[in-house]
Order: sequence, then C-alpha cells, then structure tokens
Amino acid sequence: GDILHKINLPKATYHDERKRIANHHDKYASVKQVILSVAKEGQVRGRWTYGYRRVNQKLRAMGIHLADMTVNKLMAKLDVQVALYNRHRSGKYSSYEGNVGTVADNLLKQQFQATIPYQVLHTDVSQVRLANHSWAYISSIIDEASKEVLAFQLSQHPDRQLITATLNELCTKLPDNAQPIIHSDQGWHYQLGYYTQKLADNHFIQSMSRKGNCHDNAPMESFFHLFKTELLDGFPPCKDLAELKSLSAQYIHYFNYQRISLKTKGMTPVEYRNHTLVA
Repeated sequence: GDILHKINLPKATYHDERKRIANHHDKYASVKQVILSVAKEGQVRGRWTYGYRRVNQKLRAMGIHLADMTVNKLMAKLDVQVALYNRHRSGKYSSYEGNVGTVADNLLKQQFQATIPYQVLHTDVSQVRLANHSWAYISSIIDEASKEVLAFQLSQHPDRQLITATLNELCTKLPDNAQPIIHSDQGWHYQLGYYTQKLADNHFIQSMSRKGNCHDNAPMESFFHLFKTELLDGFPPCKDLAELKSLSAQYIHYFNYQRISLKTKGMTPVEYRNHTLVA
C-alpha cells in the first residue's frame, strides 16, 4: 500500500490492472505458431532467410489474412527476422578474354518475361574462396520462369570439363522435346566450338550478353547472390571443395523444393514448374 500511495496509484486501479494482465488473451497466439513454422521452413544453416512479405504470402495461401506490417511486428516479437550478412568477398569471376570464338546475338535484351518452364535458361560461372585461399568455381544453369536450378557443378578449375559436366547434367533434367534459349555472358568457354556444337546437337538456341554488361544476365546474377548471401556469407570459408559440395547440394535441394519466392507467386521452383506445365 505504501508504494501505491507514493506513486499516487489508487488500490482499485492497481488490482484492476493485475486482473486485466492475468486475463489477457493473446489473439495472435495461434498465428504466431504458424509464422514460426513458416519461418523455420526458410532457415538455412540455422539462420532466418524469409522476410515478412514471403511469410505473409505463405499465410495467405493457408487462408490467414493479415497486413504485412502485422506480420512484420509478430516476426519481431518471435525474433525470427532476417539477419543476413552481405560481405561479397567471394568476388565476381570474369572469364572474358575477348573474341576467341563465336559470339551469339543477345536474343533476350533484358526482357526477362518467360513464364513457361524450359523455354529460357541462364548459365554462368562464379567463384568462392576456400579456407586455404584457393578458389572453387561454380557452373550453374537456372530456368528463367520457375527459377529452378537445373544444373550445378563445382570444380577447382574453370575449364572445359566443368562446362561440359554442367551441360550433361542439364540434359538429364530437360524433357525430350525441349529446345530452350540458353543465355550466357561472353566468357571464353561459351564461345568455343565444343560448347556451341553441344548446344546445336541438343537443339538449344544460344544467346549472349553484350560485352561487360552483367544486367543482361540478371537472373543468373540474382541466383548467385542468393546462394552466397544465404548459404556462405557470415560463416567461415569451407575448408575444402568436398565441404562446399555437401553444403551446396543441401542448399540446391532446399532452393528447388522448399524455398518459396514472390517472383513465382509464393511457390517453390518445382511447385511452379509442375503447376505451370499441368495448367
């Protein structure tokens, strides 16, 4: 009573407030559990990668309709907000060595509007620093419409073998009748006869960015950015190629089968591909 008197708070008000707190019902209690579950689906190496827009997209698909800001506040209370590093120490790999073979026309001209899978593909090579300071090279191919990673190969050498392995993996993933455009930069491997011949043999149509214009291959840049930011940045470098391969395999499976994207209407790449091809 003395304390209440000192702060000039009537006893009745104090007891009313205590009763209100005791009877307080968190109207978002069940929604919070769903948000936590959705956020966990987006975890990569123990880190949260789903922002409130993607979480809310998933909630809407489940029939739960909340304002973006409400979801943002609830995620803050649950402490599941995105906290990704963005060091970019891995650097951009440049394979441009001038005109060493055939330079194809730029058929896309930054019109990245494919909506049907297997029609437009993008490919590129990137690099990642390992713990012993050597480089690992990644060669990958993604589908512009679904964002699905169709090929992903790693090597300690950015050579013909790496590019051939990537194309071979792609060929195992495509339907028999697919004749996609496959877009790359003007890297030397993409100009050489073995590569252009393999594309021709499989009825692929070659397209190339203009010299030194990374925006011409933006979907590929975007994928490598996500791969490095979500999987690698903020962690110690992989000790060797084997560790990077193991982590990458887990991430690519997650990326294709679990990771929802606003660009594909809140679906995963594989869901979008199946949904579109059935429709």
